[in-house]
Amino acid sequence: MATANLTDTASIAAAHISRARFLEANLSSIPDYVYAFDRQRRFAYANPAMLALFGLSSAQMLGKTFADLDYPTDLDERLSGHIDRIFEDGVTIEDEVFFRSPTGRAAHFSYLWGPVFGEDGCVEIVVGVSRDTSERRAIEEALRRSEARLRAATELVGIGIYSWDPITGALDWDERLRRMWGLPADAPVDMNVYEAGIHPDDLPRVRQAIAACIDPAGDGRYSVEYRVRGRDDGVTRHIATAGRTTFAQGRPVDFIGAAIDVTAQRRAEAAIRANEAQFSSFAANSSNLIWIGDPAAHTITYRSAAFERIWGIPIEDAADDLSEWIKDVHPDDRQQVEHALAAVAAGEVAQFEYRLIRPGDGSIRWLRDTSFPILDDSGAVTRIGGIVEELTKGDIRHVYIVSGKAAEARRLANVVRGLGYRVRIFESATAFLNIAAVLATGCVVTDLRTGADDGLSILRELKARSITLPTLALDTSGAEVTTAVAVMKAGAVDYVICDDEALLPATLANAIAECEGAVRPTTHDENAGARIARLTPREREVLIGLVDGGTNKIIAQKLGISPRTVELHRSQVMNRLNAGSLTEILQIALAAGIAPSPQDGTAKWKST
Repeated sequence: MATANLTDTASIAAAHISRARFLEANLSSIPDYVYAFDRQRRFAYANPAMLALFGLSSAQMLGKTFADLDYPTDLDERLSGHIDRIFEDGVTIEDEVFFRSPTGRAAHFSYLWGPVFGEDGCVEIVVGVSRDTSERRAIEEALRRSEARLRAATELVGIGIYSWDPITGALDWDERLRRMWGLPADAPVDMNVYEAGIHPDDLPRVRQAIAACIDPAGDGRYSVEYRVRGRDDGVTRHIATAGRTTFAQGRPVDFIGAAIDVTAQRRAEAAIRANEAQFSSFAANSSNLIWIGDPAAHTITYRSAAFERIWGIPIEDAADDLSEWIKDVHPDDRQQVEHALAAVAAGEVAQFEYRLIRPGDGSIRWLRDTSFPILDDSGAVTRIGGIVEELTKGDIRHVYIVSGKAAEARRLANVVRGLGYRVRIFESATAFLNIAAVLATGCVVTDLRTGADDGLSILRELKARSITLPTLALDTSGAEVTTAVAVMKAGAVDYVICDDEALLPATLANAIAECEGAVRPTTHDENAGARIARLTPREREVLIGLVDGGTNKIIAQKLGISPRTVELHRSQVMNRLNAGSLTEILQIALAAGIAPSPQDGTAKWKST
């Protein structure tokens, strides 16, 4: 019975194949595939292209459903729903799907399905036609991406696009270019409108550039900058434009170009030139560095003469790019400097302190920068500037707080700042000791309440490294006496109990004052100390071995490494210290406060 029904269905499909061809003829091109379905959603007809897509014969395909042909479940449900709807409502359905055939053909297919009615007016069969639309979709997608990139590029840099027909003189401008001429978005444009907007003093030069770009003897390039006065808004703008002519048979036939409004840039440059004459004398004689930067271009456009004294290199060797300049800032301070400069570019005034690692000799300098935005006539930030003051010399009112609890550290910092000291917070002993050798003279406040071991390690390491930073320890009244004894033996200047919040400011003030009084005159060169601080732990061990008079072999035995490895580290030490000989290495080490280890009561030195 099933065979008879299938035969009848195939006969009906054959009888109505003219309807399928009618559908084909009404598409834009001949479709690749023609087929039909019966009420059971089975294939009742498939043309040769359809059979080839599935790799089946007519006998193998007819009578099969989508499920029989291993269609994905979601696709089966979608297409079967179309067939049911056409049989029920007699409608035509057009859609597109992605399908991978049993032969491995994966593509997007568009399809048009419609009903074939019997004499009784009922739908007897559904006829469909499909074609592969993958190429069309790929072209459309590529076009969309290209257009999106072009739009993004023009919007990002504010470019206006235009074309010109050298034969007819017709112009085609986009909205952005019309705005540059002070025109509405739908305003008509021609050569008269174009030339009427150009400043009279610039028009001859523009005409000369146009004549050169349409000369077949040239390369067709057009590049010129001129002033435009807006027709409707009266605003004078500086326009930079470039384009190229296309030639055919020795004649100019087409031109396309792009223009950009550079008014803000030109005004800023003019303002800087006008102001430079007024403050150049002051800047040349100021002990502070004055600088000016372009936040949009991310560059530094001006530095005063004090740069060479602070940075230790000639101005002509300075990096113009801000990202390169940031590399001279101490790594621990870079983030706060970047945030401060971003705030200034947004229109705020910022004052921040940071450490500079001088590129010339690697020494550390403490700097305070007061930066501010420079506004144009419209109130926009076109430049940023700053005044840099060096704090390294003569300012010893530093307090370094080491506390494992951020909230407590901030509370202590607020109290100490109120006493007139410059404060820096460290979250651990390790963070503090990593840079202790290059810190400015000051007092250390270690909070034993958040970690007694950290406090003791700070005291012992400062003593071991010969770093002169007097330290006071904060603790509670409930602490063990042994802790106080250990801290004082380790070298603390004072042991402070701070249970009473009301008395905390006065207690700290007295303790820090005593701490400052314990500051001994610096016994080593700060520059030498900064250079030593750049060494790795292993390189420092090799340096100490050299200071003790050890040979490569003796140092190797003490450190458990090979003499060849010691030789390599020794070479690196010389490079990092900019030393040319062992004598220079020893001089730098002694200047940094590293003395030979006493052996039998005397210091023994040997030549290696």
